[in-house]
Amino acid sequence: MDKFTLHTGIVAPMDRENVDTDAIIPKQFLKSIKRTGFGPNLFDEWRYLDKGEPGMDPASRQPNPDFVLNQPRYAGASILLARRNFGCGSSREHAPWAIAQYGFRALIAPSYADIFFNNCFKNGLLPIVQPEEVVSQLFAEVAATPGYRLTIDLERQRIVKPDGSEIAFDVQPFRKYCLLGGLDDIGLTLRHQDDIRAFEARRLAAKPWLAHTL
Repeated sequence: MDKFTLHTGIVAPMDRENVDTDAIIPKQFLKSIKRTGFGPNLFDEWRYLDKGEPGMDPASRQPNPDFVLNQPRYAGASILLARRNFGCGSSREHAPWAIAQYGFRALIAPSYADIFFNNCFKNGLLPIVQPEEVVSQLFAEVAATPGYRLTIDLERQRIVKPDGSEIAFDVQPFRKYCLLGGLDDIGLTLRHQDDIRAFEARRLAAKPWLAHTL
């Protein structure tokens, strides 16, 4: 996965509490056996006026002009500002896939559902937790300022606002290490590929019949 070090992006406000994973990526899109292609269907039932089905051309759909991601001022947004309990509901990993594949790199909210929170880190997203009063202030600033941008410095664990003021955030050290290095679970394992190959060579030398075991 891509490394996360320093990111600056437009902020899109999702001003709803308890946004569940079926709203993030509706159930009909879970039929795919691939891990790609979910971005066009992020928030599908809110984003479009017609009912979405797998394989539909997004260009042929009817966008909902009132939905936040369809508003020109939030075009290209890569930081999602949300309310409490974001990502609740089922544990589908497709939810962070869709968010990341749309183009978001980070989220800011007062709280997240536990499984969704963990899945974000495993897929290169940085979910930042901030107190509700801080989140509410950010919502107000985003509403007042078209093109509102934040810079997220993971190394320093700081959110930098347009006026230069900073907001600190916490992140578990191992998760921070993985994001900075761009390491998912497979990447973590592949750091030891030389040791794995050496072990397999020793094992087959001692027990050569294992090479022919199904």
